Amino acid sequence: MKKVLILSGSPRKGGNSDILCDEFARGAKESGNEVEKIFIAEKKISPCMGCYFCAKQRGRCVMNDGMAEILQKIIDCDVLVLSSPVYFYSISAQLKAVIDRTVARWTEIANKDLYYIATAAESDEDTLDTTLACFHGFAKCINGYEEKGTLYGKGVYEKGDVLQRSELMTIAYEMGQSVK
Repeated sequence: MKKVLILSGSPRKGGNSDILCDEFARGAKESGNEVEKIFIAEKKISPCMGCYFCAKQRGRCVMNDGMAEILQKIIDCDVLVLSSPVYFYSISAQLKAVIDRTVARWTEIANKDLYYIATAAESDEDTLDTTLACFHGFAKCINGYEEKGTLYGKGVYEKGDVLQRSELMTIAYEMGQSVK
């Protein structure tokens, strides 16, 4: 059994990437894993100020918000799922704030299996390139990471469009099931 943490970076609860997170979670739970999904937009996470207070205070951030709890869960999990809709060819501000705030204890984030879920209205070949580059950039800062799977959810715009795309729902579920 693995401890799976899903960071849903969608600002729309029940949006396309959030729905795919739920499907991934269903598959992972059915495979016997402990799964938690955090819908980031419901948490108060301020952006990093780059003050490096954390460097002088053993990882304690100057901002007292919801990030300390999320960061501990990131450190403690075995599997980390990063999910975001594409916003101007990149990740959502909500997820970016969380990634940036890991700077307080980033050296403690190690040995993670990583999965990525990204959705976009466009279907162009390069639509997800920058979004995935953000995920890969974060991964490169993790000692002992292994990228296990990526779901490219292209051509979904309206909330719930992904429900009409059974192939995307299947991929999300099967990625979750593959966590062992």
